[in-house]
Amino acid sequence: MSMGRRQKSQSPLWIAHHELTPGPGHRFYETLNALLRKAAFDQQAEVLCAPYYEAAHVPGRKSVAPGVYFRMHLVGFFEGIESERGLEWRFADSLSLRQFLGLPLTQRVPDHSTLSRTRQRLPLAVHQAVFALILGIVETKGLLKGRVLGVDSTYLRADASMKAIVRRDTKESYTEFVTRLATEAGVPNPTAEDARRLDRKRKGKKTSNREWVSRTDPEARIAKLKDGRTRLAYKPEHVVDLETGAIVAAVVHGADVADPASVEASLTQAEANLQTARGGDSEAAPAADPAPTPPEDDPPSHGSRPRRKVVPTKATTRPTSSGA
Repeated sequence: MSMGRRQKSQSPLWIAHHELTPGPGHRFYETLNALLRKAAFDQQAEVLCAPYYEAAHVPGRKSVAPGVYFRMHLVGFFEGIESERGLEWRFADSLSLRQFLGLPLTQRVPDHSTLSRTRQRLPLAVHQAVFALILGIVETKGLLKGRVLGVDSTYLRADASMKAIVRRDTKESYTEFVTRLATEAGVPNPTAEDARRLDRKRKGKKTSNREWVSRTDPEARIAKLKDGRTRLAYKPEHVVDLETGAIVAAVVHGADVADPASVEASLTQAEANLQTARGGDSEAAPAADPAPTPPEDDPPSHGSRPRRKVVPTKATTRPTSSGA
């Protein structure tokens, strides 16, 4: 057999449909699509999203179908794709994922900016309701026990820089703050280097969430990450059914909220989601409010989070949960 050589070729102008080579498909996404189709997921998602769009008779460009939008984020979760640009590239590069979305070859994959605008248009309550729809499908397949729940949390770096923090009282940036301290210390016309030198020697130096806030992301909190760096961050907390591995709740808290304070809100959301998935409520339960931010002077240390088992003492129907 002689060696084939790659040569330049001109693409044909017309291609018959029967001449297209179909992709091998993806067993997991084909099965998932069948489950979503059987549960009328697309129709229910459209009902939930309809109040946030114009009426059908209003002229203008149509939005991305809610079923397509949420399917793209499901793939992002399954494959660990964190950016919307990454989602766009992944779907454009895969025939099996285009089939999962129901897009023909002649239709372009939704743009990353379209995903961003859709995410901003739809409130958290809609995403929570769609999460409850998926959890209901999990319940119908017997994969939701709800007897033993595990609560796990971590710190995620916020998309905000520490250089953007300002004082809560005076709205000064950190550079303006240390420059003012240098002036008050008697340094005439302090330069940036003078201010940094004074700041390094300053006693009692600390960056407190009580005194500082991000100008670009006010909800982010100053925290010490796993690698020891102090950054603006959040603390997502997941509640998992330990018997089946199903995620029954996902709540984002402030990074300065300790585990004993945040676990109660996460368990409350998990209990509401379980009741909704089992038909206890006619509508999906609203997202739980994050735990209140404690008035701490210092960001919490990652190494100080204890390992414990959380068992509610009140006589409620809340399942026992273990926290990591």
